[in-house]
Amino acid sequence: MAYEPPTHTVERSMRATLGVKVVAGVDEVGRGAWAGPVTVCAAVTGLRRAPEGLTDSKLLTVKRRTALARLLADWVTDHALGHATSEEIDELGMTAALRLAATRALDGLAVRPDAVILDGKHNYLGDAWQVRTVIKGDQSCVPVAAASVIAKVFRDARMAELGTDHIPFGFADNAGYPSPVHRAALEEWGPTRHHRVSWAFMDGLPRWRHLKKIRVLDELDEADGVEQLDLGF
Repeated sequence: MAYEPPTHTVERSMRATLGVKVVAGVDEVGRGAWAGPVTVCAAVTGLRRAPEGLTDSKLLTVKRRTALARLLADWVTDHALGHATSEEIDELGMTAALRLAATRALDGLAVRPDAVILDGKHNYLGDAWQVRTVIKGDQSCVPVAAASVIAKVFRDARMAELGTDHIPFGFADNAGYPSPVHRAALEEWGPTRHHRVSWAFMDGLPRWRHLKKIRVLDELDEADGVEQLDLGF
């Protein structure tokens, strides 16, 4: 299926109206997973024409996404990854964990960007950065799409590595997200140290419910509903 290629429209608008020069695209992966870190990529691309086929990572096959990530690593002007661990997610909540991971990614860039294009509708970065949120920015904005692909490929590979020590959970296939295999392994073996034990899926594991960590949701977590995600497998 063909998709409209991403553009620099938002970045050009920010340059014209805000007077900024260096604009980073930021996207995350792992927000809705039961296990593993949340990973954020910050990418700076300038206004060059995007590589053919660049779009939201979720719309690409594994083969195409992996090949594109290799190309993008050299094509982008700059990029950096930031992560928040499952322990940090349990301790801080998803909104603060996203802010932490994104800040780590942005701080990892060679040059601090003047502004950020953030995928989605919520500005979880706060006032420390000049931010423009764009719904489906990972499909419509070049630097955000690049960040989307790089983050997805890196995190999937990381989850496959973690899965070598936890074979029944199928992390290489589900990347820590809900799936029947993942649910069955949780019921049999309980959560690993990579699981987000403050999340609602723990309520459906009678043998392991005592391991659940109780944390008060903050306002944006409640709005997103991410920590209540349970697909019923």
